[in-house]
Amino acid sequence: MKFPETLSAGRCALIEDAAKTLQREYGVGFLGMVLSGSAGRGVETERSDLDVIVVVTPELVERPLRRDTELELLPVTLKHLETLAVFGDDQWGYRWSYAWAPTLLDHTDGRIERAIERQTRLSAEEVQALLELRLDAWINLTYRTLKSTRDGNLLAARLDAAEAISPFLDVVFALDGQVRPYSKYLTWTLEHHPLPSWPTEDLLQTIEQYLAGNAEAIRQSLRQVQAYGLPLVQETFDDWAAEQYDALRRP
Repeated sequence: MKFPETLSAGRCALIEDAAKTLQREYGVGFLGMVLSGSAGRGVETERSDLDVIVVVTPELVERPLRRDTELELLPVTLKHLETLAVFGDDQWGYRWSYAWAPTLLDHTDGRIERAIERQTRLSAEEVQALLELRLDAWINLTYRTLKSTRDGNLLAARLDAAEAISPFLDVVFALDGQVRPYSKYLTWTLEHHPLPSWPTEDLLQTIEQYLAGNAEAIRQSLRQVQAYGLPLVQETFDDWAAEQYDALRRP
């Protein structure tokens, strides 16, 4: 088995014992293991349990597996792991739970590891579909934020800015072909898998300034997204009326 360097010897032993039991009970139906959650990303605390995805054949997926305060075994089929949820589906959240998760054991000649990698990345078609749903929503919330700032309604501005963070991050990660992380793992992701088009410190500072309702930082984020140069991005901005677009660009 291949364990992350950050995982303690005791936790490695716990997973190894579980793997031996599964191998004995499931035989060839036990296909592999993936370490998800905080432990899989090296940010666990003393209160974190071990979330281990157990890949099994379809006839075994309904069997109950161990779940306690130390170790939770989550059964999935290989087909499920290779199926890509699209943004908006109720399964979309699983994309991040698999993203960057280390494969501990793979009896499928690499199919598990390739599936994990594919869950992490967005294809050009997936990027297009996500932007069609989230880009205009982000611009709209940003427009509301800047109008409230202009009118001196700072509480409304900060509330709208906080609401805009979610579509903003969806857009920014999608533009670089990545699934957006859960908020808990945002800093970890940017430190270990930085976005090519947006320096980590700059993006984290932009988020902080968003939450503070800083109008100029918000306008700069709009300019930076436009600078990606994608036709869909420019088309979306162009759909805004001139007077609205003007409010987005300057006080």
